[in-house]
Amino acid sequence: MRTADQPRPLRRTQLVLAAFAGALLIALVAIAAWVGVRGALAYGELREVEASARTAVDLIADPAAAAPHINDVADHAERARELTSDPVWSLVEGTPWVGPQLHAVGTIAAAADDIARDGLLPLADVASAFSPDSFRPVDGRIDTAVFREIAEPAGAGADTVAAAAASVRALDDTPLIGPVRAAVDDVTDLLDTGATATDALARAATLLPAMLGASGERNYLLAFQNNAEWRSTGGIVGAMAIVRTVDGRIELAGQASSSDFSNFGEPVLPLDAEVERIYETRPGRYIQNVTQIPDFSVGGPLAREMLLRQTGQSVDGVIATDPVALSYILDATGPIELPTGDVISADNAVSLLLNDVYARYESPREQDAFFASASAAVFERLAAGGADPAKLIAALGRAGDERRLLLWSAIPEDQAVLADTTLAGPLPTTDADTAGFGVFLNDGTGSKMDYYVTADTRLAWDTCAVGGDGRTSSPVTLEVTIANNAPADAATSLPSYVTGGGSFGVPAGVARTVAYLYLPEGYALSSAARSDGAGFGGGSHAGRQVMVFSSDLAPGESVTATVSVVAQGGPTTAKAAVTPTVDADRPTVVVARCGDA
Repeated sequence: MRTADQPRPLRRTQLVLAAFAGALLIALVAIAAWVGVRGALAYGELREVEASARTAVDLIADPAAAAPHINDVADHAERARELTSDPVWSLVEGTPWVGPQLHAVGTIAAAADDIARDGLLPLADVASAFSPDSFRPVDGRIDTAVFREIAEPAGAGADTVAAAAASVRALDDTPLIGPVRAAVDDVTDLLDTGATATDALARAATLLPAMLGASGERNYLLAFQNNAEWRSTGGIVGAMAIVRTVDGRIELAGQASSSDFSNFGEPVLPLDAEVERIYETRPGRYIQNVTQIPDFSVGGPLAREMLLRQTGQSVDGVIATDPVALSYILDATGPIELPTGDVISADNAVSLLLNDVYARYESPREQDAFFASASAAVFERLAAGGADPAKLIAALGRAGDERRLLLWSAIPEDQAVLADTTLAGPLPTTDADTAGFGVFLNDGTGSKMDYYVTADTRLAWDTCAVGGDGRTSSPVTLEVTIANNAPADAATSLPSYVTGGGSFGVPAGVARTVAYLYLPEGYALSSAARSDGAGFGGGSHAGRQVMVFSSDLAPGESVTATVSVVAQGGPTTAKAAVTPTVDADRPTVVVARCGDA
């Protein structure tokens, strides 16, 4: 029999449980402190990674300048990964609520370390020996060896960045708190930008030696699109040039005008039946209309075949650009005096080439000759090395991003490198991440009135509901407003060549536009309306529904088309590719995110 002062078994159990609870509490506090301190340190390291990475991406056109920042990324990323990958951190990642936050941070740290160690450091080692001056022509020749040396590490870097971007993009942000979710979104955007930049560098390093004639002579048709007369990829083909490259040397081998080309009667190459139903046969019969189809892998071969039939000249590829892109290049070359005595610069190139020339010269041949002389003068400055290389690379990059620089190659290996890039001028695509729209504009006036016409494109979700799988079934709306901003007295104050003079059945001063709205693959049309009450035509192209509408607008008039589509469980980002116009400030890519609604 126990005395009163002897502990009872229950009391001993309570004491043991209390001691265990106390020890557990201390352990939890210690773990929380450990994770908290390391998390704070890791956060600081990742902020340094972000800052250095953004600087490196901004400087990707100058690999040598980017190299020190890549080294900084590597140092901070390695420390961040060490801080977020110990056993205690991994243990807490499995807990509710806190665990997903730590897992997200750890994933970001691991992605940054993988990028730096496996992708960017090897690239930095090679790139540190180069500067933009390495790409400057010397005695008319570019040393293609620099591209060959950087190609392999650039390719490895691009693959690593793409894989890291995919790992962060795959994170489930549903359980994440606001600040962590925002950080994941920021990192995702940064990695996507980095993936695009490194991929572009890798493709350029692979493609340029061959294009510059390192393995034998190459010839290209350089076609200038006139944005004052819209076509889907920018404008009608006007002035043209033949560019020859041999062992890094670039020379202007000849020039031509679209007025030298006749109507071929029948398409020079077979057109898909669905393309003919939408665009008829004009893109296959007129050199001016090869850019009407918003897929340069179709327009490029048509232009090449027309050149061959008209002149007997066979080329290895077709390059298309426009005066806005030329203005970007002029920012790198500085002002250039033309044979006419005019001085062309980044500030006046667009107005000089797309408007002023028509008041000065009535004949299309004289207009094209002026444009040809301007392009030849710029070409000579570039070939002589008279451009700031860093600015030139940035100018070409911007033109490519805005789809003002398009390239199609008749060499299958080269075309494979170009595929899926903005340079290839593909149709808009829809994938797991983005719903792709297209807004492609074409002049129907037979004039240069589009210098005065604007097209504003908007994408939006009126409401947005995102499921646990990160997908949405909410409708997304595309709205396009076309406006004629010409002077009220355009019919009499503008040259008849600009207004068309009524020659094609459209009154002078009126701008006729035919718009082709490409809807995302797999989306259903839920509504479509026009502010003028008129309707739409349409068809399909490569699995995409195409809505077509035409408008005749007098000066001061506008029309808005609104189209809504929906998918069952689609991506939360929508993107619209828009025809590049004379306005450099008007976006050629419009993006809307469901979470921004």
